[in-house]
Amino acid sequence: MDVSQYLEIFLDETNEHLQSLNTQILSLEQEPDNMDTINEIFRAAHSLKGMAGTMGYKRMQNLTHDMENVFSEVRNGNITVKANMIDILFQCLDALEEYNANIRESADEGTNDNEPLIKQLTDILKGGTGDVSEADEEETETESEETVQGAEEDESKKLLDITLGESEMTVLSEALKQGKQVYGLNVTVQESCILKAARAFLVFKAVEEYGEIIFSDPSAQDIEDEKFELDFSLIVVTDSALETILSGAKAVSEIEDVTGEVIDLDRAKALVKIDGETEKVHKDKKSVQEETKGKAPAKKESAKAKASKAETNAVASTGTAVAQQQTAASAKNEKKAAPSKPVVNRTVRVDIEKLDTLMNLVSELIIAKNSLVSASNTTEGKSNAEVNDQIEYLESVTTSLHESVMKVRMVPIESVVTKFPRMIRDLSKKLDKKMELYMSGEETELDRTVVDEIGDPLMHLLRNSADHGLESAEVRKERGKPEVGSIFLDAYQDGNNVVIEVRDDGNGIDTQAVKNKAIERGVITPEQAENMTEKEIIDLLFNAGFSTAKTVSDVSGRGVGLDVVKSKIESLSGEVEVKSKLGVGSTWIIRLPLTLAIIQALMVVVKDEKYAISLDSIQTIEDISVDEVKLVQNKEVIHLRGSVIPLIRLNEVLDIPEEGNPENLIVVIVKKGDRLAGLVVDELIGQQEIVIKSMGKYISKCKIISGATILGDGEVALILDANSLI
Repeated sequence: MDVSQYLEIFLDETNEHLQSLNTQILSLEQEPDNMDTINEIFRAAHSLKGMAGTMGYKRMQNLTHDMENVFSEVRNGNITVKANMIDILFQCLDALEEYNANIRESADEGTNDNEPLIKQLTDILKGGTGDVSEADEEETETESEETVQGAEEDESKKLLDITLGESEMTVLSEALKQGKQVYGLNVTVQESCILKAARAFLVFKAVEEYGEIIFSDPSAQDIEDEKFELDFSLIVVTDSALETILSGAKAVSEIEDVTGEVIDLDRAKALVKIDGETEKVHKDKKSVQEETKGKAPAKKESAKAKASKAETNAVASTGTAVAQQQTAASAKNEKKAAPSKPVVNRTVRVDIEKLDTLMNLVSELIIAKNSLVSASNTTEGKSNAEVNDQIEYLESVTTSLHESVMKVRMVPIESVVTKFPRMIRDLSKKLDKKMELYMSGEETELDRTVVDEIGDPLMHLLRNSADHGLESAEVRKERGKPEVGSIFLDAYQDGNNVVIEVRDDGNGIDTQAVKNKAIERGVITPEQAENMTEKEIIDLLFNAGFSTAKTVSDVSGRGVGLDVVKSKIESLSGEVEVKSKLGVGSTWIIRLPLTLAIIQALMVVVKDEKYAISLDSIQTIEDISVDEVKLVQNKEVIHLRGSVIPLIRLNEVLDIPEEGNPENLIVVIVKKGDRLAGLVVDELIGQQEIVIKSMGKYISKCKIISGATILGDGEVALILDANSLI
């Protein structure tokens, strides 16, 4: 069976387990004796091993199997957790991440066996349990071989428990007449196996590579539902040798043993005869584990196996059943051989209550639409006021629907930030600095499309804090600071925005050094430097290629990072600002919109063109007399409630000729962090909920236009990006 349809589920769950392992191993480093953490790591490794085995990723399965073995010994008290073990485990996680990335890209795990890592894990096992475990392993293998040698006798006893019906007997007889081989197999699953149905599916799959399964006991449906103890029996028609099929079935992980015997006509008749003598009782066995996604492949294959068996029985009487089925099986195997690149979609797991709310709102929307249609079609007895009431109701429902859809798209930023504690740990060792990362607000939710994009900018800022921000332990001691530096990552919702702050208690930004570097590189002139504010100097750090690092390291200092951070955040309609105090530390503040799809906007007119400005950017709207406009350094400003606010005439920015000299100006005051600016417009239309449409490549170089929207009358209005104007 092709398991590629389960690839998306596999990748999602693998990501979750890898995140869990990252967090748990970090905790284990702090508390090596915490049995709860050890058990969590064991379970995660065990689950990963089972999932990789189900999907057929042998290398990933082998590595997680060895990790599981190590933690099995840790749980039993035979091995103690040491620093070198933690380092090796993190290397294992990196290897698993590499497998996962390869699988996401091509559905193949790659060719890296990670033998050095597996050897290190084996060495840990030897150090904890001595050579006894190896001896035990060899003994087990010997016992297994002895079991195979005595398979016929043992298997005869197992197969005495099964009963063949007339249809199975017909197929079996026909196969023997055509010179086919018929084998009875008994498969035993390990007692510790969690996903028994998934293992059974893999055995079915392995056996069907060589022939056709014509009978299973328990039935395929019962095996699918895990209604069996630790073993099940199969009868297979094939051209292959018994040893070949046995080795193929045994290759499946968590299979304790597979034994088999040749079934001839006399043996088959004996199985049918017993059918009349013994009443066979099938009891439903309680599933030992709750149903998981890992069982899905088993369900699909079981149904397929049943359909295949039914087809076999139906055509057996024609005398050509087995031949036809072998041909079909060959064609099926040839078809499976064709590789295909996976199609992996990004998913959001949604609470069922959110979907219920969404469905209710859609129902309300239909009712509102019907009421509006009815009101507009029947003029008699309907006043404009009544129609307006229906329109207001419709607006209310659509607003609620928008909010509900937004909530469905929202995911916690936890999925992005969970990898950062591990990164800071590695940086601490690489930079030889003591540091701790403190995070809060991981449950804060953002639109999924935004969450996918903020990982790299946040990583740049954290690396910057670790490398540039925090001083060495010696310098910190001299300054009376704790030797261990602190980096904080805080996330919280602020109105219709999410704010993420990265701060540290390090050196802060030396504005004089930044200024000197900028003059040296020709970014600014000495005269410009004299008149620049501290904030303007700090903003120079966001220039492409600008760096104050004295030495170039592989952590930071190549001049790439902060410019990338700014461009990435602004592409998400967000903003980034810096607050710093020399000797105390720095705070990098990222402000992002909750959603990028639908916004509340103020519609304005410049000349004859309509434009939209996001309400989130707007502070106030003022009516200013022309006499109140002053010139400061040859730039227009206004004084408003104690603040000096620069004016931006949109007609000049948009290259629209000005007509007339109005006595009063309509000024929309917009904000970006602590900065304000006044946008001069000709006319206000009012507030409106708009749907943002991307401009694609049409206006790719014009940063002041962030998109477009279609108005109610079909006219297109451009959306102004206030951040780029300030």
